[in-house]
Amino acid sequence: MTSPSTSPSATTPAAALETGARTHEAPGRRLRIRARAYLPYLAGKLGAAALSLLAVLVTGFFLFRIVPGDPVKAMTHGAPTSAEQLAALRRQFGLDEPLWRQFTEYCTGALTGDLGTSYQFRAPVGELIAAKLPATLLLTGVAVVLYSALGLWLGTRSAWRHGGLGDRLNTGVALTLWSVPSFWLGLLLITVFSVGAGPVPGLFPSGGMESGGTSGLAYVLDVAHHMVLPVLTLVAVGYAQTLLVMRSSLLDEMGGDYLTTARAKGLRDAAVRRRHAVPNALLPTVTMVFINLGHVAAGSILVETVFSWPGLGGLFYQALSVPDLPLVQGLFVVFAAAMILMNLLADLLHPFLDPRVAR
Repeated sequence: MTSPSTSPSATTPAAALETGARTHEAPGRRLRIRARAYLPYLAGKLGAAALSLLAVLVTGFFLFRIVPGDPVKAMTHGAPTSAEQLAALRRQFGLDEPLWRQFTEYCTGALTGDLGTSYQFRAPVGELIAAKLPATLLLTGVAVVLYSALGLWLGTRSAWRHGGLGDRLNTGVALTLWSVPSFWLGLLLITVFSVGAGPVPGLFPSGGMESGGTSGLAYVLDVAHHMVLPVLTLVAVGYAQTLLVMRSSLLDEMGGDYLTTARAKGLRDAAVRRRHAVPNALLPTVTMVFINLGHVAAGSILVETVFSWPGLGGLFYQALSVPDLPLVQGLFVVFAAAMILMNLLADLLHPFLDPRVAR
């Protein structure tokens, strides 16, 4: 017969304290294990982002130097200019220096925040970008929020009832709009809703950000009135990608055994979708949303040009037509850096959504 002191079920005070210590240690130990797994992942992603930024600097410098056109002659606007005057302008802007020196000065300035001086505006590139950035953030920020939310919602509904009429209709419309060039759709909307076509009167402005002469609430309403057509263009073209990614991701999750288990426990279909299926399908969609947020800084060059929106897209078009090399390079770096940053944030967020990513 086993004595109480040697019984497997007996627990001494020392054993109880040891068990309690292990119980309290377990969460902290798990956190330390996750941190050790996350740090190499973090270092790898930061290193990849740094290499991407370096590649952007190299590409931005050499790519725009093969663009046809002479910046110095473009700055004179065709006015009679002697060879000595052209040579003086080239010396002033450093265009007479060897290419390797131009490249090192460009990289040094970009890494320190000095993007140079615009040829045509004779102003620091950073100041020009800062002046145009709010208009771009307003237009594309509103559009990105709207088409991301619309794409997530419609993509979830389409996948959950895949094969039905709503799924076929949503997918068909999304694919059609995704294949439409944004500038063509913008021109079509201007023709129909700004100029007026047939029984449809001109309801919205054809371009610009404001009419002028307004303030307060009237100014806000005026800007919102000017935003309708460009935002509609961006939403119509942009929501399809989010819809299709969310639909595909959710379809992959719908065959999982954990959904069958959730239904067997008595959860309603809406709860199964909301609590289990959608969170597990969000990983690729989160990446897509962050990439869309990266587009906020870049805006849409074609849409801003079509609607004469005073943002970075229109500024980039003006710079490219000269070509204004410091301004073009500065905008290229800002656009690419925004994409790299948003992609990095999405990668850093992934392990919190799915811990297996960092392993």
